[in-house]
Amino acid sequence: MTTTNQADQQVPKIWQVGALCRAIADALEARFNPVAVRGEISGFSRAASGHCYFSIKDASGQIRCAMFRRAASLLDFSPVDGELVELRGRLGVYEARGDLQLVVESMRRAGAGALFERFLQLKAKLEAQGLFDAARKRALPVLPRGIGIVTSLGAAALHDVVTTLQRRVPHIPVLLAPASVQGSSAPQELVAALNSLYRLTREGSIDVILLVRGGGSMEDLWAFNDEQLVQTLVQSPVPVVSGVGHETDFTLVDFAADLRAPTPTAAAELVAQPRDTWLGMFDAIERGLKDAAQRRTDRHGQQLDLIASRMGRPSARLGRQRMRLASDAQRLQLLCEQLLRQRRQDLLRLQAVLPQAIERGLNLSQERLQRAQQHLGLLDPTLVLQRGYAWLSNAQGETIRHSGQTRLGETLHATLATGGLDLTVASQK
Repeated sequence: MTTTNQADQQVPKIWQVGALCRAIADALEARFNPVAVRGEISGFSRAASGHCYFSIKDASGQIRCAMFRRAASLLDFSPVDGELVELRGRLGVYEARGDLQLVVESMRRAGAGALFERFLQLKAKLEAQGLFDAARKRALPVLPRGIGIVTSLGAAALHDVVTTLQRRVPHIPVLLAPASVQGSSAPQELVAALNSLYRLTREGSIDVILLVRGGGSMEDLWAFNDEQLVQTLVQSPVPVVSGVGHETDFTLVDFAADLRAPTPTAAAELVAQPRDTWLGMFDAIERGLKDAAQRRTDRHGQQLDLIASRMGRPSARLGRQRMRLASDAQRLQLLCEQLLRQRRQDLLRLQAVLPQAIERGLNLSQERLQRAQQHLGLLDPTLVLQRGYAWLSNAQGETIRHSGQTRLGETLHATLATGGLDLTVASQK
């Protein structure tokens, strides 16, 4: 008997073929995607539709690939068989044949460099720490009380995001934390900007943060692959949406963020349900309340009719009950209408506030930037030289602060506000 039970328990689940393909595809999506792979092109062909089909292989294996027309149109070279390339895309299952397939989103010749290797190494390191786990991702708030933005003041992405938010949710406050998005100082500025918004989230002013910038090369986007920036991002007390680059661009903050958007505009749309959607919801609630009130009135009317049939003809009492029910239904309808009017008025008032709030935030940021520039100007050493002072240095470039550093007959160089002079030490005091 025990042997029979064990045999029964070993019988595998019977799948439908299509369902098994979809389950495998889901497992691949969760485990690997997005994926980058390097290998040689084999059997490359371009269909009349513009789609490209080929295999990517190395000495130990190969994978079928499909590159659809939109992605193929972005290629800056013509792929040929035997060429070593690096692909980025998503693994899946082509259910019609049950084949493993890589849907290629971008392709470039291999050897583009050490920068990509650093990207892969750091990605593997942070992934091993669990920073990219799907389990730590949070859902976005349906109706945020405030939206934080981290980007450059001069970025086109800022204009796109603000325009989208003002069009879709003019009643929601937006707070900007400016930072450089390119260059050696960008990672530190991005970290500082995020931390400044984190303090506001603890006050309840912000429920979601957008980290955005426009597209560019891997070098242009490298600030968003900084390890400290990723570590800071995963500590956010509220969900973070990354909208860095174009749809085919990937950075480490995309993997660490709670949600990745293909563009900055798409990031804004994800956190901004249009006002018309909410007004439509209020209309649906109004219709639902009216229908519920009517159904309740009809149900009680039916009960009164049943009671009347059992009591004979107490017409006066029944008339009063009907009038009372009708009055209750009317009051309920009026209450619903007043509530909906009040909500619409609240939305309109909030709509009037957003442009001024955005303008105040931008003006404040610009004033801070100007003050910082003035402070830096005060430290400029050329200002001292312009007052008639000179900077003395010897032939080794060392600064001369007292006469004991010189020798009689030694040649010194004097740097002035404009130009310089070579001097000879004639005497020492």
